[in-house]
Amino acid sequence: MKPSDRRAPDGSHPRSTQAVENAATGNFWVLIAAILGSSLAFVDGTVVNIALPAIQSGLHATSRDLQWVVESYALSLASLLLVGGSFGDSYGRKMVFLFGTVLFAIGSAWCAFVGSIEGLIAARTVQGIGAAFLVPGSLSLISSAYPPSTRGRAIGTWSGFTAMMGAGGPVLGGWLVEHFSWRSVFVLNLPLAAVVVGITLWRVNESKNEKLDEALDWSGALLASIGLGGITYALVEASEKASGVLVAASAGVIALIAFLIREARCPAPMVPLALFKSRTFAGANLITFFLYSGLGGILYFLPFTLIQIHHYSAAEAGAALLPLIFIIFVLSRWTGGLVATYGARAPLTVGSIIVAA
Repeated sequence: MKPSDRRAPDGSHPRSTQAVENAATGNFWVLIAAILGSSLAFVDGTVVNIALPAIQSGLHATSRDLQWVVESYALSLASLLLVGGSFGDSYGRKMVFLFGTVLFAIGSAWCAFVGSIEGLIAARTVQGIGAAFLVPGSLSLISSAYPPSTRGRAIGTWSGFTAMMGAGGPVLGGWLVEHFSWRSVFVLNLPLAAVVVGITLWRVNESKNEKLDEALDWSGALLASIGLGGITYALVEASEKASGVLVAASAGVIALIAFLIREARCPAPMVPLALFKSRTFAGANLITFFLYSGLGGILYFLPFTLIQIHHYSAAEAGAALLPLIFIIFVLSRWTGGLVATYGARAPLTVGSIIVAA
């Protein structure tokens, strides 16, 4: 008998056992890279809120300027998110994930050393573009690395850590602003991005959707970007009654209608519309939209209110969110397991009611 044919005491084949162990180790590093990478985007989406008063003072910005510091990031992220996900499926998830991480780091360095509010808004746009490739890339890496039996728990772990770090952004940002400078909240991204790039190059295998025989749906990508970008711009500028609001909103709506028509006829669509025939898929996306809209509003307005109205220090305003961080961290992995065992309906329903309460 060859040594390679011998079996372990439990009856398993040693080669297959080693392969499973190697896969588990590889999956662990994929999860670490995905958590750290997406945390860059989630943390930056919240940490800036605490730094806004200091940015206003340091760069002599108006309140409208400050809104664009936040929304230029959200605008580029929302406009290109579908494009980023499709790029990963078509050209390689690892490559696109790395591209998003590097571009995000470049934008962060620009933010840290910028000399004007206009430059900061432009740099935040670059960050948002990087995040649009980074965030869907992190989830697709997990989905391709984990089998369905453990994918729910892995995504729950990812969700817990990224939500914790996103909610923890104001805490860390407040401490940095108070002890160093508002620029330090952007400098912090650079070593974290370097770690993500290192782990991804070292431990993450390339993957893509081999079933995609057609080229990327460039028409759909353009229409989605115009549609989401136009509507987001209109929502941001609506309070200022800017002259281009109606034009942007109309262009956005028309582009999204054209996008739906294009996706229905395209042989390789960015978003297969047949997915929305599933009540579970459609309902989960709708719940996620409303839930994160609410949480996003809280994480924007609450720190600003605490600092400017209730006269909290930056660190104290960040610390006010610590209970949220702790609970998300403790329960997310457990609830990911609940979804795998009992399905998504009950956890989503109960969780939404608790958040509303």
